[in-house]
Amino acid sequence: MDKRQSIASTGVDAIRALTPARDITSLWNDTEKKCFEAGAAYLTAVDQFDGITTPAAQHAFDAATHALGEACRAVDEFYQAHRIDLEQARSTLAATPRLAQDAKALAEKAQLAVAAADDSFTDYPSIRAAWQTLDAGVATLDGATASGDALGVRNAAAAVREAAAALEAALEAAPARAKEARSALSSVRTRLEAVRTRFERLAPAFSTLLREFNVASSADLSANEHMSARYIEQASEDLAAARAAADASNPEQALDYIAQARARLADAEALVDAVTDRVELLRAVKANPREKERAVRFTLRDAQQLAVNRGLVAEWGSVLDAQLARIERASTALSGTHPDYWSYLQDLNTISGFISGVVDRMRGSAR
Repeated sequence: MDKRQSIASTGVDAIRALTPARDITSLWNDTEKKCFEAGAAYLTAVDQFDGITTPAAQHAFDAATHALGEACRAVDEFYQAHRIDLEQARSTLAATPRLAQDAKALAEKAQLAVAAADDSFTDYPSIRAAWQTLDAGVATLDGATASGDALGVRNAAAAVREAAAALEAALEAAPARAKEARSALSSVRTRLEAVRTRFERLAPAFSTLLREFNVASSADLSANEHMSARYIEQASEDLAAARAAADASNPEQALDYIAQARARLADAEALVDAVTDRVELLRAVKANPREKERAVRFTLRDAQQLAVNRGLVAEWGSVLDAQLARIERASTALSGTHPDYWSYLQDLNTISGFISGVVDRMRGSAR
């Protein structure tokens, strides 16, 4: 009984240590209690009747033997019911120390590779960061090992393996970083000149907006020229810093500056395009002002027909009918000497979006 109890108990302990969410200690407690009680009954019988053959002694030993048998059967039933989990947990727990040793061996291998590499690579931010992460991971693993936290050991070992692989990958990528930085420098220089050329279109386009359209149509774009110019200037500064970092054999820092320059150039382009695209959009509306309105009215008719087909007129009919009035009000922006085409478009887009939302809700409620 003691042997069976010990095997089952170590399995239960292993499950609790490795997978707390699947802890079966509460299920094991009743069985373990039977074992303790049977063992106690046997020891009591031995203490009282060892060497005695009286009927009372026979009864005590028979009762103890029966209790031991029942306890053994209870352990066997428990073990059979949870065999897979118990055996897997015991095996996993037994393998945990080796798992930690293997992870530390991989960490040492990765760090030795860095120590043997070109000295210039060790200053790369990617390698320094990967080294620090690995160091921290090994410290965590040592702490979990010292405290006997099996789950913590396994998690820390996995983190160390990942960190070691990351350090090796950073070291492997290091020789190509200088070439990558030189290529990126050339690319971003070209991009900078292209954005400067596009920027030259912004001021004339904004003047066109003021000249041809209602002043409200470009009010939200009034700061675009200043902001775009500032982004271009900052990108130029980033490019200079990147070039200096590359010349100082720090290609990763150069690539960071280049990434920053590209982001600022993208912002500058967006500000330029917002102005030039607005001119094209408003000219298209001016040439055919009712086209957008017809499209929204068509969307509204489709939504109303959907409400009829799905029996949702009572719920959505009045909501959709109200959009017709909103369309009519939006159209008033086209009156006067200087129609506000931008306001007209924004209102119609808002109405169209609202109708689409109603359509989605009608389709959802019908499922």
